Amino acid sequence: MARWEQGETLELEITDLSSGGDGVGRWENRVVFVPDTVPGDRVQARLVFTKPTFGRGKLLEVLSPGGDRIRPACIVADKCGGCQWQPVAYPTQLAAKEQQLTDALQRIGGFSDLPLDPILAADNPLSYRNKVTYPLGLSPEGQVKAGYYRKGTHQIVNLNQCPVQDDRLDPLLAEIKQDIQTQGWSIYDETTHNGQLRHLVFRVGRRTGDLLLTLVSNTWDLPGIEDLAAQWKERYPTLAGVCVNRNQAQGNTIFGPETRYVVGQPYLTERFAGLEFHIYPTTFFQVYTEQAERLLRCIVDHLDLQGRETIVDAYCGVGTLTLPLARRAGHCLGLEVQAEAVEVASENAHLNRIENVSFQVGTVATLLPTVTEALGGDQPDVIVLDPPRKGCEAGVLDALLSLRPPRLVYMSCNPATLARDLKHLCAGGYRLERLQPADFFPQTAHVECAAFLVA
Repeated sequence: MARWEQGETLELEITDLSSGGDGVGRWENRVVFVPDTVPGDRVQARLVFTKPTFGRGKLLEVLSPGGDRIRPACIVADKCGGCQWQPVAYPTQLAAKEQQLTDALQRIGGFSDLPLDPILAADNPLSYRNKVTYPLGLSPEGQVKAGYYRKGTHQIVNLNQCPVQDDRLDPLLAEIKQDIQTQGWSIYDETTHNGQLRHLVFRVGRRTGDLLLTLVSNTWDLPGIEDLAAQWKERYPTLAGVCVNRNQAQGNTIFGPETRYVVGQPYLTERFAGLEFHIYPTTFFQVYTEQAERLLRCIVDHLDLQGRETIVDAYCGVGTLTLPLARRAGHCLGLEVQAEAVEVASENAHLNRIENVSFQVGTVATLLPTVTEALGGDQPDVIVLDPPRKGCEAGVLDALLSLRPPRLVYMSCNPATLARDLKHLCAGGYRLERLQPADFFPQTAHVECAAFLVA
């Protein structure tokens, strides 16, 4: 008889998927999280971590596969840490994401009757990523490697293609790795902090086909980079530009503070929501262009703008939401802490001849209490929020309750912090009117959601 101890082997039936992506089984009223499992699987797992009420197991064997287990599209899906759910049938992924939202909003937010619409499923759960970032390394034989980290480690799983990225990026990976090998540039070692190249970053305009290649380096000194970049520009006709970003920081941050372009232009052009956007190497832009457009359409349709409204777009980035909303409103004010993003947002507004927008640089917590003054005394009719995963700071929530615009739209990629913040806003007098989840990240446990609130 197995005991509840580290190292013990258990037989489990997997019944659910957790918000972290692991399969969930139960043993004598204790919850066991087992990575790489699928609901319906009967598995053998070894306990690697235990607490009185829950534990974590390592999959030893799938004794009988569940009906929702499928053959992964990726040959290294069992090793690569880029995707958790390649063995999970897509309808099951969607159901698990809806359940994530329901669980978080009920357990953390205290909501009982949820106005939850069906999740916006992706038309294609593969070949969707418009941006990929690959750490570089060396094999024991000295060959340049690029890929994602093995699960739970910093060991690179070498890839020559990835079924989740836009397939127009596939030809670049193997060829550019070989060019780096031939060029003889050294590869950065994160333990000694020596070496030159750290990451390869590819971006593609889903609608335009423009490609952008960025080398993240520990140094500007890359002998022969101009000639090699010119060769790449000739080899790949849709390559808009080649850039180098210098990152000398120790740690996991991918980009450093400065980027230089070597050949072509320092951005690609993408069409989004009927507008043109310049996207630079470090620009934040949703990785699934089509799904972001679909959720934006839901927001526009729900708000039913009449062309007179004043809208504040908090955490506006490069204007991905600000500019499409401005075309249907009286005025849009974007708030963003990164000055570089605001420069690009202004550039994109000019590119599309949108004049009824303005932008302010600073933290949302600092700027939001002053928006009435920034709007010439007007009160905002709608405030749109798209904060990072950690959600809104307490000062932001307090400012929203003080301003009390008639409508709020809160976009979130983290159900837990969404639930926490909605609880605060609804305790302050708002009513949760609608929740619209969308799958921006197929093959992973991540889920996006737009929450609509009315005062």
